[in-house]
Amino acid sequence: MSTQQGLLLQREFQAPRELVYRVWTEPKHFANWWGPKGASLEVARMDVRPGGIFLGLQKSADGQFAMWGKFVYQDVQAPEKLVWVQSFSDEAGNTVRAPFNPNWPLEILNILTLEERNGTTLLTLQGGPLNATAEEQAAFEAMANMVAQGFEGTFEQLGNYLASQQ
Repeated sequence: MSTQQGLLLQREFQAPRELVYRVWTEPKHFANWWGPKGASLEVARMDVRPGGIFLGLQKSADGQFAMWGKFVYQDVQAPEKLVWVQSFSDEAGNTVRAPFNPNWPLEILNILTLEERNGTTLLTLQGGPLNATAEEQAAFEAMANMVAQGFEGTFEQLGNYLASQQ
């Protein structure tokens, strides 16, 4: 698996690592915070183990846009690490091109680590194109700042959700 430089995001959460891990790996929690602000997520499948798949349908707040996405988990080390390949998909889980950019990489490799810090958790997420063409790599790099901003909103939702679970 070849991956080029991608995003590196960090955020500290006022929650124990076990809880942060649980909300990343249990569908009843994940659907409550994952995705852009205002969007909803329906979890069709979530099997968090190496080779297991997450399949979900994300809808915009106004219901105008709906996109399927999937994760294929590569490495699962509870409660400290998750590695998955993320793609857009159809409802059957077949990988498809991103609806917003025909040059968006088909696969993004994500590495999530959770580090316990005196009752708080430092989350580190690294993500970048996997086996990408030059055009796909360029499309990812051109949108990297927008992707990072999107994750800031997602992490804000995660922080609020974690607070509601303690």
